[in-house]
Order: sequence, then C-alpha cells, then structure tokens
Amino acid sequence: MEFTAEHNAFREMVRSFVDKELTPHVDEWEKAEIFPAHEVFKKAGDLGILGIEYDPAYGGMGQDHLYTMIAVEEIGRMPCGGVPMAFGVQMMMATPSLHKHGSPELKEKYLRPAIAGDMVTSIAVTEPDAGSDVAAIRTRAVKDGDDWVINGSKVFITSGTQSDWLCLLARTSDEGGYRGMSQIIVERNAPGLEVAKKLEKYGMHSSDTALLTFDDVRVPISNTIGVEGRGFQQQMEQFVVERMFASYGKAESMQRALDKTAEYLKQRIVKGRPLIASDYVAYKLADLSAQVDVFRAHANAMAEKFNRGEDTTREATISKLIGARLARDVGDWCLQFHGGMGYMEDFWVARYVRDTRLGSIGGGSDETMLQVLARIDGFTP
Repeated sequence: MEFTAEHNAFREMVRSFVDKELTPHVDEWEKAEIFPAHEVFKKAGDLGILGIEYDPAYGGMGQDHLYTMIAVEEIGRMPCGGVPMAFGVQMMMATPSLHKHGSPELKEKYLRPAIAGDMVTSIAVTEPDAGSDVAAIRTRAVKDGDDWVINGSKVFITSGTQSDWLCLLARTSDEGGYRGMSQIIVERNAPGLEVAKKLEKYGMHSSDTALLTFDDVRVPISNTIGVEGRGFQQQMEQFVVERMFASYGKAESMQRALDKTAEYLKQRIVKGRPLIASDYVAYKLADLSAQVDVFRAHANAMAEKFNRGEDTTREATISKLIGARLARDVGDWCLQFHGGMGYMEDFWVARYVRDTRLGSIGGGSDETMLQVLARIDGFTP
C-alpha cells in the first residue's frame, strides 16, 4: 500500500496525539473504569480525527478512507482496548448512517457536534434478548402525533453513561424479522430514558458500558435517520464500517504484543540462557508474526477496495472473524510465554487478553460472521 506525504504527516499527527494525550492516562482510566470522553473527544475533534471522511459542510475533513485506516491503526497502538473502542463508536459505528442517510437538519444538530467532539455518541442496537440476532429486537417506537413514543431496553451500550445522543434501532411497525425497523436519534437527557446500570465487564475497563431503559420516551419523528422502515438495512451498512474499524487497529496491537513479549523473553534467563533462544519459542513468535502480516495485508486490501467505492461486506466479515481469532491466539501465547508474570493483574498481558476477548463477541459473534460468509459464498440457502 502506498501512502502520500500527506497521509504520512497525518499519521505522525495522530501518533503524537495518542502518545501525549491518551497513553499516559490509560492506567488511571482503567482503574476508574471510565475515561473522560467529552474532554478526550474534544481534543480529537479539534484535530479532525472524528470526521475524517465526512462532509466538510458539517465540519468533516472530506478525506479518503486511507486516512481513517491510519487513524484507527495509530489509536490501536494504545495499551488498552476500551478507549480505542469508544473512538470507534464515535467515528465509525454511531455516525455513518447519520452522515449517509440523515437529513441536513439532523446532520447540523447532531453530526456536526459529534465531529467536533462537543457531543459523545452511542450506538444502541443490542438488547437483553437480542444480541447478534438483530432481527429479534423488541424495543418499539410508536407514532403519537409528531412524536415517536419509545419503550424497551438496550444493553452493552458503549459510552452509555456519558453519551449525549444515541443512534437507536427500534421497531416502528408490526412487521416481523428484519422488516419494519427504523434508526432514530434519541437524546440522552430525554425524559424516560435512564441509565439502569453501569455494567462491570471482564475487559475493556476504560470504556463505560451501560444498560439503558426507555419508558415512554418521546422523540420527534423528524429524528428518524433515512427512510422509515429501512433501519435494519441501514444498520447492516453501518455494521460493515464497524467491522472494518475492528480490523484496522488489531494488526498494530497484535504486533506490539508480540514485540513486547520478545523483549521480555530476551531478558528472561532460564537454565543460563534467554528464553527467546529456544527454537520452540522463537518459531511460535515468528509464526504468529507471519499471520499478523497476512491479516494486515488483507485489511489493507479491504481499505483500498472501500476507498474505490466498492462493496466490502465479505472482506469486512472475514477480517472481523480472522482478526478476532488471531488476537485471542496472540494473547494466549504472550501470556503463556510470560509465565506467572503474565497472570498478574498489574502487568500488561492480562489486560491485553481480557480486552481482545471481546473481538469474537462484540459487533457480531464469530458464529454470526460465519453465517454471513456462508450466505455470501452460497454455502447456505
């Protein structure tokens, strides 16, 4: 992949931002189990990071997709998964549908401040009884005059205790399955919308996650994104962008984990020589590093294809599936080679293992990715 001088300068800018404004605070945010999203996103918004490909008319940079890939790669270098995940929600999960399908009025009111970092956003799809099976959601929005009246609940909502607005997927008709859903912007301070619980998670500690409940929440019908009843299809488009995000940062974090493990093994002396001198250890690290390179090449090819305006649903699904599995494998071997040190909570390896485990669950499970691939490739009806 070839980058221009402008691409490279952008990478240096994002890397400097990550190194100076984010990484020094990771341990603090992990212990607090939250990071100051408004403060951090405002700094990112001032640099243009939150609206890289979006229309300059609403504060975006209007750049090509390779800039997005670069930003996600650099943010992925952080020694945690929670904050990069929250960036992904802001950049590539809660706002793509609004940018592509939203009315000018909605973009001005909600997209512009999200790009600027003045508003924090969340994506609200998953429900207690509907995870990867999006067609099973039950949260309903019923028309009453000029308003939607919303009832239901959403769970595992990233930035859910801090967000200013949600991109909500709800049922807006009695049609079953994937039909009759709409995407609706809901402000977090709307009467009847409550943070029922801040959830405690196995990993991703620096990112707050919430259970939200909706009790007769009234929202203007004009807050509907795109075409009423096409919310499922719009959300599927948004999922493709989300899965690409999940891929771009993984190669950097995996290679970083392997490099740090190699450095540790050079210093760890067993029976008079460093552990890295063992062929078994060296070959396993080389094998994993080679797999990371193959994964990175696939992600790069996907980015170039998307940049040409081509459909990347299959590539994003493959990348999401393979990347999540490989990250788990990398984490497991890094922990094994660190021995008892890797099992300690105050050491980086344990955090890496915890954070990467979500990759095979969030944003569509491995099983869901295989279901999508089997359908695309004609293996199932």
